[in-house]
Amino acid sequence: MLMGNTWPVGMAGGNTAATLWCSHCGMGIAAPAPGSGSIVRCAFCRGVTRVEHQRGGVGERAMTTRTLAAAASLPRQLPVSAGPVEIPASYPRVSGGNKKRALLVGVSYTGTAHELKGTVNDVKEMRRLLCDRFGFPGACILELTEKESDPTRVPTRENLLRAMRWLVEGSSSGDSLVFHFSGHGVQKLDMNDDEVDGYNEALCPMDFERSGKILDDEINDTIVRPLGKGVKLHAIVDTCHSGTILDLPYLCRMSRTGYWQWENHARPSGMLTKRPNGGLAISISGCSDDQKSADASGFSDESSSIGAMTDSFIKAVEAEPGTTYGRLLSAMRTRIRDGQGSRRLPGRLGSFVRWMIPSSSVQEPQLCSSEMFDIYRKPFLL
Repeated sequence: MLMGNTWPVGMAGGNTAATLWCSHCGMGIAAPAPGSGSIVRCAFCRGVTRVEHQRGGVGERAMTTRTLAAAASLPRQLPVSAGPVEIPASYPRVSGGNKKRALLVGVSYTGTAHELKGTVNDVKEMRRLLCDRFGFPGACILELTEKESDPTRVPTRENLLRAMRWLVEGSSSGDSLVFHFSGHGVQKLDMNDDEVDGYNEALCPMDFERSGKILDDEINDTIVRPLGKGVKLHAIVDTCHSGTILDLPYLCRMSRTGYWQWENHARPSGMLTKRPNGGLAISISGCSDDQKSADASGFSDESSSIGAMTDSFIKAVEAEPGTTYGRLLSAMRTRIRDGQGSRRLPGRLGSFVRWMIPSSSVQEPQLCSSEMFDIYRKPFLL
């Protein structure tokens, strides 16, 4: 688990201008010097950020915190509203006839204390599943990993935000979009009172220690709110603290016996709605917001290094074609529970004990949605 705040590069004391990050799209913006104004408009997405200056040795850090808090109270502009996304030439060109596209991200954090081994395998296996089981054209799948030689395809913060815009840009009714992320996830203190538990969830790109994390607010702005009528997005997120990573209003609570109900996580704050613009967004994540995710290499003989959530998702889909969301979620949880507990008690006795006794150490995949539906009647289809 990675904890702590990351302050933007270039932050310094004194009255000189500091480098901040646009709270809408994540691009770098230059904060004005004291007395030169308190509103900054991002040149990339045209979003407005309010900057407050303070005196004292910690004034600049206080300014960063206040910028994020104050920006939440301003009207938020969608990144896509600023015009067409500047897509690198190496990114897939999706024509109107292709109704399916996917963004698959695996972050390894190579050479750091946070290094992960199986994320590239996660991307490889997800590509195979999408192409073989759901008919996604290989040419319409964009991969971001540290194995890529193209610098625009490595999972930096800037590249990831750009790729997320590519995923939704120009989508129309009937389109099916998939976002898969495998890497580290963290929680950060909520600054705008739109989280039930008081914490934002965030994804960690490969350069998060230098460039910052990507908050759930930003993810929602970028790939949820722009979804037009008839557009469907599935996010499959294999990280720690990922339960409500898309900031969708409804979280499905499911008991061990299969009883389920939707829990409303929408906060009655002054912010604009976080629902899609007529489309449907569904997330399937590795664990609840207060849990960690694991890899599957330690408990599955048939799995090389791969995320436990990604492994359970793929195996559950392949085991029962045409499954429902409820059966999928239940099968994923059972596979992870049996796998992570296989080294405790063997055989039927071990299975019975693991089923009867909940354990906070065993991750439980979560289902969130922008709309409520019967999870045992709605077929799972990408």
